Amino acid sequence: MSLSAGDLNVGDTHEEVVVENLSRTQIVQYAGASGDYNPLHTDEVFATQAAGYPTVFAHGMLTMGLTGKMLTNWVGDGRLTNYGVRFVSQVWPGDTLTSRATVAARSAEYSAPDSLAKRRPRSAMSSQRATSVQLSFSAMALRNPRVW
Repeated sequence: MSLSAGDLNVGDTHEEVVVENLSRTQIVQYAGASGDYNPLHTDEVFATQAAGYPTVFAHGMLTMGLTGKMLTNWVGDGRLTNYGVRFVSQVWPGDTLTSRATVAARSAEYSAPDSLAKRRPRSAMSSQRATSVQLSFSAMALRNPRVW
């Protein structure tokens, strides 16, 4: 059962581990599903020797999808009306990705930000009563350096 906007108050938080020990296999499976075979994500030799990274890393859209899953797990499928992110660092094989959302505001109407690039990522959840909840969220990757 999903939440209604009336069930949430400013300051309420939800945290969820969205992936534990992200594997290279998961990254390659995402490459296949998305059609994005950029060698930075799938080719260890290219990523390390040509590009200078310590290893391959996850697609930004993969991490965005994982954090979005946390939001829909919390508020229910089909309830988000706006979702955006700002990528600030890579997610590496072996990382555990934890996502946290906090209710930032409640209002009778919600209008999407003019420019998500200039603001923190935000999402909105709507209910049948036309009350909206604005969420701010963050994701944190815990590093497992032994995997490299």
